[in-house]
Amino acid sequence: MTASESIERAAEILRSAERVTVLTGAGISAESGLATFRDKEEGLWSKYDPMELAHIDAFHRDPELVTRWYHWRFTKARDCEPNAGHDALAQLQAWLREQKGELTLITQNVDGLHQRAGAKGVIEIHGTILTWRCLDTGAHYELDDIDFSSFPPRSEAGGLLRPNVVWFGEMLPPDALFAAEQAVSACDVFMSIGTSAAVWPAAGFIDVARANGAATMEVNLDPTPITASVDVSLLGKCGDVLPLLLEAAKG
Repeated sequence: MTASESIERAAEILRSAERVTVLTGAGISAESGLATFRDKEEGLWSKYDPMELAHIDAFHRDPELVTRWYHWRFTKARDCEPNAGHDALAQLQAWLREQKGELTLITQNVDGLHQRAGAKGVIEIHGTILTWRCLDTGAHYELDDIDFSSFPPRSEAGGLLRPNVVWFGEMLPPDALFAAEQAVSACDVFMSIGTSAAVWPAAGFIDVARANGAATMEVNLDPTPITASVDVSLLGKCGDVLPLLLEAAKG
């Protein structure tokens, strides 16, 4: 099947869909300039392993180092803009609603770029870097309300503040995970976009969707463990493929 035939096949599936569930990963944000955890960091942070800094044990060992790194990642996310892939998904969601369908967007990303592109009701199963919480009181703080003049930052109660992300060694937020599982179980189309399909439990969502009769498709720059098994595989940049898919679906 040629690339154009694959786009048309995927568009045909979307045109007949009532409930679409989309899972996105780091690949879509990488096209906005955000490094994935598997990429080498730059400058001061190049000597650190992101996979180690993003662990609950690292925070307990050195909260200053970890919160400095996450603040740096926040500034990078803040300075990035949603790309054409983010925009196309937000527009696809709006178009499906006009057609009396729905699109539920589940993301493993913590950068808020989907929301900035206009997507509604995004389920953030790995949390968000854009709010932090106090370890003493549990209160949540917007970034503009946090004093980052020293690290680790503290709340007015004196408690350590940490980003509202899910670190390695932690459980996913139950409410977000439940909402994601409900959307996956109820969909008639499941799309995996910009993700390696190797991080669990999200990697198993496609199997749940398929078991419930959903059509499956993937958009990714490189082949993944699910590429050979999906109904339609669209290889390429999310920012290139998704606008073409949106245009084809709208006819």
